[in-house]
Amino acid sequence: MNYLRYLYLFFFLIINSTISNAQEIKWLTIEEAEEANKKEPKKILIDVYTDWCGWCKKMDATTFKDKDLVAYLNQKFYCVKLDGEDKGTLTFKGEEFNFINQGRRGYNELAAGFLKGKMSYPSLVFLGEDLVVLQVMKGFKTAEELLPILTFLGENIYKNSNWTDYINDTKGEKD
Repeated sequence: MNYLRYLYLFFFLIINSTISNAQEIKWLTIEEAEEANKKEPKKILIDVYTDWCGWCKKMDATTFKDKDLVAYLNQKFYCVKLDGEDKGTLTFKGEEFNFINQGRRGYNELAAGFLKGKMSYPSLVFLGEDLVVLQVMKGFKTAEELLPILTFLGENIYKNSNWTDYINDTKGEKD
């Protein structure tokens, strides 16, 4: 009888472990995302953050833990964590981007390029399969705010509809 109890516990732990691992975003480096995109093109979501940013930490703890958001991101996007103050050399599209020291803090040229020099954290950068910027969004977003945006971009709705029409159509479906 104890044997069965341990067997059930073992299967429970394995299933629970699999479920919790499935509920995490598969974060990549920018280099890994670019390489993966060559093999299987997908859009790329870049979370530009810093270690000292409170809203970035809140987004990690809440928004990026939402199971629906996580499932959609893992299916439709390559997800990149990009420290806006990364002191290393990053390579993207064959170019190297370095850290620029600026007073107490500095910035990485790649992050500055994506954000057009207006460093704000958190910021989300969306790239198309061709690695061209589709959209940049600054500030904290909840999962509820972010999911329609992901769908708009991830399903290529933006190619045939504008954002206002899309939002009005989805609101009409809910009423």
